[in-house]
Amino acid sequence: MMPLRAKLYIGLICVVGTWTMAHAAAHFHTTELYRFLTLLALTITVSGLKVNLPGIKGTMSVNFLFILIGISEMSVGETMVIGCLGTLIQCVWKPKKRIAIIRVLFSVANMAMAVTGSYAFHNTAVAENKPLLLMLAALSFFFLNTAPIAAVIALTEDKRLAQIWRECYFWSFPFYVAGASIAWILNVVGREVHWQATIMLLPILYFIYRSYRIYLGRLDNERKHVEEVANLHLRTIEALALAIEAKDHRTHEHLRRVRTYVEEIGRELKLSKPELEALRAAALLHDIGKLAVPEHIISKPGKMTPEEFEKMKIHPIVGAEILECVGFPCPVVPIVKAHHEKWDGSGYPFGLKGEEIPIGARILAAVDCLDALASDRQYRRAMPLDEAMAHVASLSGKEFDPRVIDVMKARYGELEILARAMPVGEPKLSRDVKVGPGVPAAGYEESDRTAQGGSKDFLSSIAAARQEVRMLFELTRDLGSSLSLDETLSVVAVRLKRLIQYDAIAVYMVRAGNLVPQYVNGEDFRLFSSLEIPMGEGISGWVAQNRQPILNGNPSLEAGYLNNPSQFSHLRSGLAVPLEGLHGTVGVLALYRTEKEAFSRDSLRILLAISSKVSLSIENALKFQQAEDSATTDYLTGLPNARSLFLRLESEIVRCRRTSSMVTVLVCDLNGFKDINDRFGHLEGNQVLRDVGESLRSHCRGYDYVARMGGDEFVILLPGNDRAIVEGRIEELRRFTWHAGPENDTDGSVSISIGAATFPEDGTDPDELLAAADRRMYTAKQAQKLQRIFIPAPPARPAHSELTTIQ
Repeated sequence: MMPLRAKLYIGLICVVGTWTMAHAAAHFHTTELYRFLTLLALTITVSGLKVNLPGIKGTMSVNFLFILIGISEMSVGETMVIGCLGTLIQCVWKPKKRIAIIRVLFSVANMAMAVTGSYAFHNTAVAENKPLLLMLAALSFFFLNTAPIAAVIALTEDKRLAQIWRECYFWSFPFYVAGASIAWILNVVGREVHWQATIMLLPILYFIYRSYRIYLGRLDNERKHVEEVANLHLRTIEALALAIEAKDHRTHEHLRRVRTYVEEIGRELKLSKPELEALRAAALLHDIGKLAVPEHIISKPGKMTPEEFEKMKIHPIVGAEILECVGFPCPVVPIVKAHHEKWDGSGYPFGLKGEEIPIGARILAAVDCLDALASDRQYRRAMPLDEAMAHVASLSGKEFDPRVIDVMKARYGELEILARAMPVGEPKLSRDVKVGPGVPAAGYEESDRTAQGGSKDFLSSIAAARQEVRMLFELTRDLGSSLSLDETLSVVAVRLKRLIQYDAIAVYMVRAGNLVPQYVNGEDFRLFSSLEIPMGEGISGWVAQNRQPILNGNPSLEAGYLNNPSQFSHLRSGLAVPLEGLHGTVGVLALYRTEKEAFSRDSLRILLAISSKVSLSIENALKFQQAEDSATTDYLTGLPNARSLFLRLESEIVRCRRTSSMVTVLVCDLNGFKDINDRFGHLEGNQVLRDVGESLRSHCRGYDYVARMGGDEFVILLPGNDRAIVEGRIEELRRFTWHAGPENDTDGSVSISIGAATFPEDGTDPDELLAAADRRMYTAKQAQKLQRIFIPAPPARPAHSELTTIQ
């Protein structure tokens, strides 16, 4: 429907044009009637020689040449009749569509105004110079004839006047200039010969007409080619959008509505043509990056976890990277990359804010939010459109551009009607089509019937089911009675052997992104015990990463990623299930057989039935082991604590009595540790304790025992050393502690005092030995204070590998 402003403009042109025609008719006169009638007849003849203008509903005729002749040699009234009558015939002669009366009236009135305006130079000095007069008349007639028509198109289609005039009419300017030259030549010929020579214009006019047609034909072909390329481009965009729809079934409706909204809002905000094209494409493709997001996150019926949201946040970047490969001629990529940015800078992926965000992305973000709130989602029902708009409006100036929100508030009802009225045209993807016969290159998994060699009789099936239930009950009972991880996995291996035949079993635990074997039994024991399988590699790595079981996989793939031909397995079938704990996958339970396709779906069913119970038992055993470790381990240094020390010392004393051997107890206390805490803080002091503990442990023998007694005291048990060797080791331990202080402690204020006690000379029980060693340690500490004996620090801290391990 034509806008009101366009109707008012057309009415104004018609009124002014009618007045100019009436004024010219009132003052009509002719000095050479036959010449006037001849030009009028020629104008009527050639007015039918018209060409269609490219891109608009309009025509152009070569009768303008006679109008230019009239402007240079005849009165306004004569030229007005020639121009208006020629325009009328041009409009009604062989029209392609039904003639609109208002269009004819507007064209005739516009011609009357153009003719009148072209006589502006007749009363000036320019009139004496015929060539200059014709050139200026041609320029003014060209502008006055084309600009009002371009203005009507701009008002009707809500486009820019300069753009319409440049695209639809400016190309014809050279023909008006050529027409002025021809008119001047005929004027000169007419003065030298006679005005009847004007008849010779007919071949020239036909030549101009043919030139028009050829030129405009080429323009029209180029325009059609550009439109075909644009349509192909659009279909490519829609095909890419269809890739999103194949993953998310709600997306097509979402894209259709968003495209309608953003296009209308973009026009309202006076976006340029390239910006509008980019906005249309981005409306279809802004979610294409979701192809890189796991489907279970996209379709999750609830709120996302922080880890899932981190994966979701990559889709704008991935979408932009995909679209960069397309090479769009308009700025689509910046819009897609920034469509989750927010006005206040709290969005992602780059935290842009305000005008830093492309205008297309700002429009798309607001519309995307409105559509999401007003649509049914898997995690909530749709809100009424008014409530959704009110919620989006409440975020104006926070998340969304206030200008965009103002337009949406004013037009969202109208835009919703437009979106629903748009044809859907949704392509149907063949998800449920039954495809003809075919066999995969790797063959099928063996079915239950094939694996079991045919159907069983009725009584055998009942007996097998009862036996299976009993064995599962026994397995579950045994799992609940053990808190030792090794014992739990041994029970699983033994009980499972009765339910599923296997040649090897392996239980892998997830540690630091890899699968490490916790329990292995059966064939290829050494091979599977030595594996460390990355997540996603081999059949077990794939099962752990995808949380899906695998039936009759190839066990050789478990070690295949090592690229070591000497490490391969003779086993040919693998059955693996994930062990899901309360906080994710804790491991994989894998069974192996030497025969190909050896496991049936019954085997998989049984393994899945017990996997949750095995997972729970493993988690309980791990928690028990962790609690047990924490009860006997110092949390700061990782060394055994005082409780563990007493137990170990008692067992060492028992061993020494049985074997008539000796054990030495060293009690070590740090000197200057309080000064470290005061000067550098307790965090640095804790680091010193860790460094000292690590130094003592790394420079003792494998069967020596290092523990933290408490505070800055450490205890070392040295089995089988005589007194002379112990003295040498004490001196080496003192030297090592020089390197345990802070890096910026240039004074070397940390040292160690050590007291030693030997069983059975200094005591026969743990308390006596520790008390004796403690007294000697304090004696050594006092001696150091009195005598100020300190071992000089080396000039530089040597690397750890340069320190000599105590032998």
